[in-house]
Amino acid sequence: MDERNIRILQAVAELGTGSPDEISEHTDIPKSTVHYRLTKLKEDGVVINDLFDVDLEKLGLELTVISEVIAEYDNKYHEEVGEKLTNIEGVNQVYFTMGDTDFIVIAHLSDREMVHRLISDYEEIDEVVRTSSQFVVETVKDEPHPLNDFELETLLETIERGE
Repeated sequence: MDERNIRILQAVAELGTGSPDEISEHTDIPKSTVHYRLTKLKEDGVVINDLFDVDLEKLGLELTVISEVIAEYDNKYHEEVGEKLTNIEGVNQVYFTMGDTDFIVIAHLSDREMVHRLISDYEEIDEVVRTSSQFVVETVKDEPHPLNDFELETLLETIERGE
């Protein structure tokens, strides 16, 4: 990983495309180099897919629900309960956390009926002791590309520390 790779990844995040032509134009890195490096980043597992971002509100999934889930402690409970949570329809993200809350679950849903179904699905998991869910009133920031939140210099320093 070097400065060119970081610049290419930031361009992908900023432009929302993996087009070597557009990335080359944006970064002044030759198109053939961009193509080669993108291929190598995919092979190395740094770039994991070519999916397009989707505006969930335009699909009718405008309700974001963030839930804290408390579960009974048991051997490997985080794997078992985590798997059950990920299988609930509408759940997009599941995080096993430290502290008072075992899991943070984020779901994007269309209406209150789906929210009710989500809560019922939580209750059907035997290991779940308690949940606390909140509706998001307004999204202040939802950056799908975390690289957009860092300056190039910060990312380069991070890579240098890891070498």
